[in-house]
Amino acid sequence: MTSPLREPGLLLPAAFFAASGLLELGLRAAEAPRPLAFWPLWQAVGHALMGLLLAAGLLRRIALCRLLALVYCLAALVTWPIVLGFALAGAPFTYGRGLVIRSLFEFPACGALLPFLRSPRAAALYDRPLLRG
Repeated sequence: MTSPLREPGLLLPAAFFAASGLLELGLRAAEAPRPLAFWPLWQAVGHALMGLLLAAGLLRRIALCRLLALVYCLAALVTWPIVLGFALAGAPFTYGRGLVIRSLFEFPACGALLPFLRSPRAAALYDRPLLRG
């Protein structure tokens, strides 16, 4: 039997969500108004923590985390093209550089992860329940 961390398919989704969380934290901190306000940084920490917790759950092979990752990737594949379309069309909204950078990172990564997360192999790999009864 292989070690859980050497199992194919565990590291890549977990690494993506960990990197996504850290990228979110870094970009929001860079774009936060100066002097630094508490609320934007608190939101950035919350978003980063969500990504890191999801990555930890994926490494622990929790089935609920696979489902959340699947929904996140589906939402990203629908949302990011719409947001970038509005930005490129010159819609009267404010778009920060962080939004464009995150979309360029998340859209292709979610497009690559989605087929794996939907596969029977992933269903067999992420088989642990969140709570054991």
